[in-house]
Amino acid sequence: MADPNETTGTTRRRFLVGAAGLAAGSVADARAESAKNLPPNVPDWTRQPGEGVGLRPYGNPSKYEKDVVRRTVPWLTATPESSVSFTPLHQLDGIITPNGLCFERHHGGIAEIDPADCRLMLHGLVDRPLVFTLNELKRLPRVNKIYFLECAANSGMEWRGAQLNGCQYTHGMVHCVEYTGVLLKVLLEQAGLKPSAKWIMAEGADAAAMNRSIPLSKALDDCIVAYRMNGEMLRPEQGYPVRLVVPGWEGNVWVKWLRRLKIGDQPWFTREETSKYTDLLESGKARKFTFVMDAKSVITSPSPQAPVKQKGFNVISGLAWSGRGKIRRVDVSLDGGRNWRTARIDGLVLEKACVRFYYEFDWNGEELLLQSRAMDETGYVQPSKDALRKIRGVNSIYHNNGIQTWAIKPDGEVENVEVG
Repeated sequence: MADPNETTGTTRRRFLVGAAGLAAGSVADARAESAKNLPPNVPDWTRQPGEGVGLRPYGNPSKYEKDVVRRTVPWLTATPESSVSFTPLHQLDGIITPNGLCFERHHGGIAEIDPADCRLMLHGLVDRPLVFTLNELKRLPRVNKIYFLECAANSGMEWRGAQLNGCQYTHGMVHCVEYTGVLLKVLLEQAGLKPSAKWIMAEGADAAAMNRSIPLSKALDDCIVAYRMNGEMLRPEQGYPVRLVVPGWEGNVWVKWLRRLKIGDQPWFTREETSKYTDLLESGKARKFTFVMDAKSVITSPSPQAPVKQKGFNVISGLAWSGRGKIRRVDVSLDGGRNWRTARIDGLVLEKACVRFYYEFDWNGEELLLQSRAMDETGYVQPSKDALRKIRGVNSIYHNNGIQTWAIKPDGEVENVEVG
């Protein structure tokens, strides 16, 4: 499987062997240097006062966590202004994604908007066209909701077989945060809807003027005009100062840098819902408006970027989510789907949010084929990749929620593979 950052003919195995050698050397050096800091010795950091309060007005991770970052695949898109960065799922735990690690997907680069200039226009088939400032939005009744956000193209490179070696790259276009904002329903009620109103067109203020058609029924259900995530204001790459939250639906409809909501009686059939974000079938026909993200899961550790480090007791950790409601159960297989065991879901179990699952096992060095399978409260069961391809073919990019397989090798290395 290809290393996402390779641009030459260097094989993935050569890359891994080289990286392993460097890691072994650096670990040996670090052990020698840090021996004086190990018990029963008194470590260096205890011998003198540390940095005082006030020198870090905005907190940052420890310098020892400098490798926990979003990563890109340079050859994936033509320009960085219309590209993606991936959440390091293999280095996280729990269900909340830190703001600085939430994946990015842009169509015209990051819009830098002065909040004083922010305006949200609501017009079309309404009784009273309205324009809201950011402060006016903040004065309206607030809600706080935890939801996952997944790009429809997440796992899109895997339709024709195992391609990228790391869950950061195969599944890293998903994150889960708490959003704060006002229900879209409240704004629509203030404007008043005409009887013929059936759809909303949401448009962003970025250079691409990203826009999507959304059924009015969804807008009146659970959509949020959000300005905060995980307590603080949205990051610029996440749509600062205002974005649309469309729970359980593909990320492309969660329009960032939201500037306009137009109400109409039919969809607009914009570029992003005709030439893009439709699912091409083998017959040549394309499924349109496939909004909902079906139940999906992935084992984040062990995984190709998080190999098994020692024999004996080990913990399988992963994430599961569903756009149709709550996750009811997650199963784990150690033998490529022949036998399934129920995983332990720990922490919050919320509607249209990620859950964290664990499975403890003893590893004796044998080869394993790790899989996870999610089931949601509607009874939907995450399908195998083969089952999905029998229905959808391999021409699509979007909505690949097939079961992922990681192969653990006797040396602890983990590889992205497929089983029949």
